[in-house]
Amino acid sequence: MQVKKYIITFFSLTLLLSFSLTTSAQYSRHLIQLKDKQASAVKIKDPTSFLSRKAIDRRIRYKIDIDSTDLPVVTAYIDSIRNAGTVKVLSYSKWLNQVLIQTTDATALNKISGFSFVKKDVPVANSVRNNQVYQDKFSIENNVGIQSPNGASSSNANSINYGTSFDQVRIHEGEFLHNAGFTGKGITIAVLDAGFRNYTVLKAFDSLRANNQILGVWDFVANETSVDEDNAHGMYCFSIMAANEPGKYVGTAPKASYFLFRTEEAATEFPIEEHNWVVAAERADSAGADIISSSLGYSLFDDPAFNHSYADMNGDKTIITLGADLAAKKGLIVCNSAGNSGDEAWRYIIAPADGDSVLAIGAIAIDSIPGSFSSYGPTADGRVKPDVASVGVNTRVIATNGTVVEGSGTSFANPNLAGLIACLWQAFPEFSNMEIIDAVKRSAHKFLSPDTRVGYGIPNMRKAYQDLLAKKQEKLLKEEWVKAFPNPFTSNVNVIINAKETGDLLTQLSDMNGRVISRTKQSVQQNITYTIAIAQAGALPRGVYNLVVINGKNKKTIRLVK
Repeated sequence: MQVKKYIITFFSLTLLLSFSLTTSAQYSRHLIQLKDKQASAVKIKDPTSFLSRKAIDRRIRYKIDIDSTDLPVVTAYIDSIRNAGTVKVLSYSKWLNQVLIQTTDATALNKISGFSFVKKDVPVANSVRNNQVYQDKFSIENNVGIQSPNGASSSNANSINYGTSFDQVRIHEGEFLHNAGFTGKGITIAVLDAGFRNYTVLKAFDSLRANNQILGVWDFVANETSVDEDNAHGMYCFSIMAANEPGKYVGTAPKASYFLFRTEEAATEFPIEEHNWVVAAERADSAGADIISSSLGYSLFDDPAFNHSYADMNGDKTIITLGADLAAKKGLIVCNSAGNSGDEAWRYIIAPADGDSVLAIGAIAIDSIPGSFSSYGPTADGRVKPDVASVGVNTRVIATNGTVVEGSGTSFANPNLAGLIACLWQAFPEFSNMEIIDAVKRSAHKFLSPDTRVGYGIPNMRKAYQDLLAKKQEKLLKEEWVKAFPNPFTSNVNVIINAKETGDLLTQLSDMNGRVISRTKQSVQQNITYTIAIAQAGALPRGVYNLVVINGKNKKTIRLVK
């Protein structure tokens, strides 16, 4: 494949379906696409039998319907395929209703193709041979253009001593969220990539290991529970979000929790990696992840017969894009790098960045100039892509030896912004994935005049926060004339009041012993909304407090917990 600075390539379902069995015989790994789930023993009315509690909770919270794509692949179908001959079942996707197998048994393939429940046999990769020698598709990104950055850049005014990562946080005013206490805690990010070499031994991830922030790992390529001996690309991307070495390097979501999933085989490029990605996305959904951060993408393959065209970048053709949009339908935010083909013949974004529910992220430098390699939009059907942009030129990352280095690629732009989006969602968990994405787009500097290089532009986290805060206030005041948040709180408390009468408005915060901590009085006008910040709350010890609001004859008491 053609790799320049980062990103992978991809394949078209339409092309794959046109393969003949003669072509199929050249490959040992196949997707068996199924017609239905009619024989499934589980039913949609009993979701606890096939979905995790976290996945169900997300669907309830955001009013997401449970449908047939949530049902597992029919076990009897899998068993029939496995027993058709010398066949090994590698994995299966419930969202796309397909089974990945490995076999060189032509008789078994013919038998499988004849099953009444089988729609199509789709070849996706050759055999894995230990003596094969391929160039690592990430070798250019991993070794060229990566150098030690000059000096550190941070600010004593911030709650975090970022060290060398400050500039790439500041370009989005990400420090505004961090200073407000939103560092990703409570948000889970699934990182889908090519490997996470040395993440288990690097000091940058010590605090994550100590605090159990790495919730699980899985290698969907080798089907094993280890990902730290593989390609370093995923570790670089992971570090941009998760590294936590104050004074040296702090990522954009240092307190988030993470799953690390290897879906990409760096030495080869075959459509099997698309399937791996979708299966990993399903695992992320089931495990209760909130965000998928993926610095992978597909357009060209080792076998040109699998390649697809720019016309396929319409959001509806490729398996990985179908899977990514389904992940978004299940309530996850899917952040994906746009591609590194801007100065190549391909030029355009690559899948799954074309997904209409995928936030595709292009690359800029610290001076806001787009990277020449960053892929162009729009999609084949004319939609704005990339959606937004982040620092992907000379991005600072943690290297495999623990030093801070620089590298370039939309692969790096993607996690830099994905981490900040996690912090934004932490601040406003009541908003859905698409509402958060909409706020991010609206905060970007070119929202009113998007282009084909950076889409809506460079998001600003302060603006996105303020946009969501205003919407939250509007929503809250439709339910009650007084609302206080956050509750429970850790720092300041904001009180939103829709005045019931013209006259005086009194607020009083006291502890459970009746000791008055703060009191305010101001004149208000009926039906006008006011915001009062109780700054003293941040210095209070843990406990329970009473907030009393009086407006004329109207009185409201709210119990606050710290």
